[in-house]
Amino acid sequence: MSAQRGAAGREEPTPAALRAATARGLQEQFPGVRVWYGEATGSWWALVPRRDGPRLLEAASAQELREEIMSARNRG
Repeated sequence: MSAQRGAAGREEPTPAALRAATARGLQEQFPGVRVWYGEATGSWWALVPRRDGPRLLEAASAQELREEIMSARNRG
């Protein structure tokens, strides 16, 4: 994980490293779901496999995406 120096001189993860860790955590929580943060869109994205075909989800935050994934998986 990349790091940068914080105000107190401690190394802190960069925003990109935090987003990557969050995406990995969601993928671990939902096996088979691909999760990423769109640098160009500023949105969180997931590709959720379903019986009727994959569903692409977009959300403003990782928490909102988590809820959308749960809802999509329950529906199909």
